[in-house]
Amino acid sequence: MAYHNLRLLCFKRGALQISFALFLVLLSGCGNDISDLNQYILSIKAVPKGMIAPLPEIKVVETFMFNPEGLRDPFKPLVQPEQDEVAEQSTGGGIKPDTTRRKEELEAFPLDVLKMVGTVSMNSTLWGLVKADDGTIHRVQVGNYMGKNYGKIIRISTEKIELIEIVLDKPGAWREQQTSLGIIE
Repeated sequence: MAYHNLRLLCFKRGALQISFALFLVLLSGCGNDISDLNQYILSIKAVPKGMIAPLPEIKVVETFMFNPEGLRDPFKPLVQPEQDEVAEQSTGGGIKPDTTRRKEELEAFPLDVLKMVGTVSMNSTLWGLVKADDGTIHRVQVGNYMGKNYGKIIRISTEKIELIEIVLDKPGAWREQQTSLGIIE
């Protein structure tokens, strides 16, 4: 057993010596002439050393103390929401849109891009078919809302969909206007 291990060790050592000899032969192929490298190093060392520019002079900046007393807070809106509500209430109990209700899908589109494309009668109820600007066809009935001006559907016929819109007449004053969406043939 010891003889076998010794023989294996000698084999490994021999393989290492052969590898080292092969490395030296390959390295000698690169050549020992490094005169061009020495010449380049000497030319770089011969260049005179330059002067380092002095650091620029540091300018002293005057300190400034900000005094926000008496100035408006830039993080608050110019008009307070409470003031808006008071202004709306002071104009009287007239017509106002219900801003607390959940908006319906067709209220995302202006009325001029919506097109009535037909009607469907189901369970004795006439539904209007409205095509939106994105190509989707929606089914609507009386009481649904559509358009940007809080338009509520009041009547559906086979020829048109009639709506009552609530539009801003002047600041704080709303008015109703009737409009319709005719069928596109």
